[in-house]
Amino acid sequence: MPIATVNPANGETLKTYEPMGEEELERRLQLAEATFRTYRTTTFADRARLLTRAADLLDEDRQEIGRIMTTEMGKPVKQARAEAEKCAKAMRWYAERAEGLLADEEPPGQDVRDSGASRVRVRYRPLGPVLAVMPWNFPLWQVIRFAAPALMAGNVGLLKHASNVPRTALYLEDLFHRAGFPEGCFQTLLIGSAAVDDILRDERVKAATLTGSEPAGRAVASSAGEMVKKTVLELGGSDPFVVMPSADLDRAAEVAVTARVQNNGQSCIAAKRFIVHTDVYDAFAEKFVAGMRALRVGDPLEEDTEVGPLASERGRTDLEELVDDAMRGGAEVLCGGRRPDGPGWYYPPTVLAGITRRMRVHREETFGPVATLYRAGDLDEAVLIANDSPFGLSSNVWTRDESEVDRFARDLEAGAVYVNGMTASHPAFPFGGVKRSGYGRELSGHGIREFCNITTVWQGA
Repeated sequence: MPIATVNPANGETLKTYEPMGEEELERRLQLAEATFRTYRTTTFADRARLLTRAADLLDEDRQEIGRIMTTEMGKPVKQARAEAEKCAKAMRWYAERAEGLLADEEPPGQDVRDSGASRVRVRYRPLGPVLAVMPWNFPLWQVIRFAAPALMAGNVGLLKHASNVPRTALYLEDLFHRAGFPEGCFQTLLIGSAAVDDILRDERVKAATLTGSEPAGRAVASSAGEMVKKTVLELGGSDPFVVMPSADLDRAAEVAVTARVQNNGQSCIAAKRFIVHTDVYDAFAEKFVAGMRALRVGDPLEEDTEVGPLASERGRTDLEELVDDAMRGGAEVLCGGRRPDGPGWYYPPTVLAGITRRMRVHREETFGPVATLYRAGDLDEAVLIANDSPFGLSSNVWTRDESEVDRFARDLEAGAVYVNGMTASHPAFPFGGVKRSGYGRELSGHGIREFCNITTVWQGA
């Protein structure tokens, strides 16, 4: 796809960008390598001062960058501003805690003595330039949750952002420049997807992180594997939302609506499959469908809009194909299910029931405001349905029974289990998945250590 800002609310192309040429890419790779040699020796205090300044600037810019994100990918502008605020908080979190998270570790004294050493330390050292291949759905947050820990660890970043959010991508480079980071610490590469492989294979690039589709993850992992380079992958998700008889149904249904349509339904960790115990299925379905029907769909720049357009025409077409396939297979449409007339790539909040394993919507990710409802006869069947997916990013469970909490926490195949609440990412908690949702972790101490050389320093007597 071209590198361009196209307003998804009306399909208007606002600006098209020329991809960087080979000479400019080479200059930037050289700059990243050279900058790393000196930046890696800076102190945590120096890095924290710069990152805190970037957070302050982002807070000041949140109105402007919020409108840019909304114009580029269609999220409601209130959610866009909240995304900017969340990024600033995460930057401060890492600025304040990185030194402690990466502090030297010393093994127990007996182990040190048994090794014949007088002292042993485990140190966390930066790797070098890290390539980040990022998606459009959270165009600030996806980048910051990589950039903040990577820069605090002493690495430098090379961003290949999604081609439909170039203004946001350029803003990020400018943000770190204005904050005072040395030139070359964080660079945006305006390139198409075809150029990623050559950059990943360049010896100066030491590792890569990707958030995106499963095919993109496979391609990056394959090339990185051939080059023996570390990667972190956060791919798709089809998160289950399980409701048991003891749940607060009013609250569960209310949160279910938000969990499904956040970011116009275009979130890897959005709840997508709603698995409800048969004893409360009818009551939950009635409340959930009513909540989905009541959502205000409209211009994402209007403050009271709750659901805006999908980010691309292709994305809407893909979603329609999943819904149409389910309908042909006998699924019942409880609300929505048909695109509205008029400009823009809108799709209504939709609930499908009667899902079977033969339907594509059962095994593929629905990236848009479409929910699927399942009826489970008991806890065992709920776990079985929840795990019957190639993905395993996060999960939601609604129950007041502690024995059920323990069972779901033990048996759900996911990187996180949220009980009586909606899945969310927070800098203090590790984020990532299993199965085809990827590997490695972002955020928390686990995330900042992913792109570090864990070095044993052994000293003899």
